[in-house]
Amino acid sequence: MDGLDCRILFKQLGLDYGALEDPDARFTQDSMTRLWQRAVELSGNPAIGLNMGKVVRPASFHVAGYALMSSRTLAEGFQRLVRYQRIIAESADLSFRLLPEGYALILTVHGDHLSPTRQSAEASLACALALCSWLTGRTLQPRQVLLQGEPPVDVQPYKAMFHAPLVFAAPFDALIFERVDMEAPLPTANEAMALLHDRFAGEYLARFSESRVTHKARQVLCRLLPQGEPKREVVAQTLHLSQRTLQRRLQEEGTSFQALLDDTRRELSEQYLAQPGMTLLEIAYLLGFADPSNFFRAFRRWFDVTPGEYRARLLAVSAPINDARMPECTARTP
Repeated sequence: MDGLDCRILFKQLGLDYGALEDPDARFTQDSMTRLWQRAVELSGNPAIGLNMGKVVRPASFHVAGYALMSSRTLAEGFQRLVRYQRIIAESADLSFRLLPEGYALILTVHGDHLSPTRQSAEASLACALALCSWLTGRTLQPRQVLLQGEPPVDVQPYKAMFHAPLVFAAPFDALIFERVDMEAPLPTANEAMALLHDRFAGEYLARFSESRVTHKARQVLCRLLPQGEPKREVVAQTLHLSQRTLQRRLQEEGTSFQALLDDTRRELSEQYLAQPGMTLLEIAYLLGFADPSNFFRAFRRWFDVTPGEYRARLLAVSAPINDARMPECTARTP
């Protein structure tokens, strides 16, 4: 990666390089944030995340990657990737939807205590596009690439990677694809293998998730939130754990009770705001906020916009994009 010795880099940050070979291993997002920051510092290349697109293969994503590869089309494959995304990473949310202007693969990277770097999202988008080209056997050109980062001093690495119109300072990170590219048959398609990989991926995801206290505690929080802000002792009792054990187990899995509560509320808020029939007041109470103003403050902290502005953006995503008027590199206020 840009001439850097990754083993030394991992060691400097106290990370286990060998864990990269273990599909069950997980690094916290803050660890990845520090890793990207150090990589940029040592390489002097702010676009270093794009290099990930040069080395990715379906095997890089274990059984989820093989499920994608055996799918009939890229559209079907990305739907599978969304379904099994927790196998790949727990600090990012992936969505894939059909819009009037084409298929959109939308990525959201969540930080722990540190704000995630732009390199995390850019690496993920570069990997997704590289997978498309690898699977189709040709250079696939998106209709448009949306990047949350500000326009870089040197835009050439982005042009070379994406071969598409670029929108910087966008409200979210996404690849917009032509329908014909996503719906074309894949040469690697194999229905029998796809079903087999579905079974393996489903079993792995269930086994991995159910064994983690984080997953169980999140389920309890989702159930309790409409009744008000859940207390740690109530969640611990529900899981038949002491408060001390719950906190220790969560810490071992890279989180804390307060962080998990905050993350759960944030993820649910996104889901609720996507439902036009739900009022902001209803959403606040469903998230366990006794005072709606606390919900508004928390939401601005999560997304740096108000809930109303966020919902307006969701609606705007489906507005057709006029490519004829759009320059190749556009800066836009988020």
